[in-house]
Amino acid sequence: MTAVAFLRPEFVESFPPAMERGVLYVSIPYATCGHLCACDCGQEVVTPLSPAQWALTYNGQDVSLYPSIGNWALPCRSHYWIREGRVRWSRRYTAREIADNRARDQRDLQEHLGERVPGPIARLCRRLRP
Repeated sequence: MTAVAFLRPEFVESFPPAMERGVLYVSIPYATCGHLCACDCGQEVVTPLSPAQWALTYNGQDVSLYPSIGNWALPCRSHYWIREGRVRWSRRYTAREIADNRARDQRDLQEHLGERVPGPIARLCRRLRP
């Protein structure tokens, strides 16, 4: 098989037991999307929707996800964008870029969840509170 060029949205409550090639499953109740990797390696890719992770736009027909899909943990290490249903391939990241990207993503998620390690000013303000 060849790489997938287009992902058609299918709005579902939860993902099916076996995902279908070329379908981007969108679960609004679980704020999550899922699809089979666009490189056609067969691996499932899950993208949680949140301000610190992925954002979904739907134009009434097609969907886009932001930011890109970087499958760094998969053997294929594919990297692509989903824009209006079309898969747009991106360059492969170096090991250093992947590590930097993961660290930034972790910081963004922690900040979004309110788990940011307080800085010196925040610690001082806490001490001064009655």
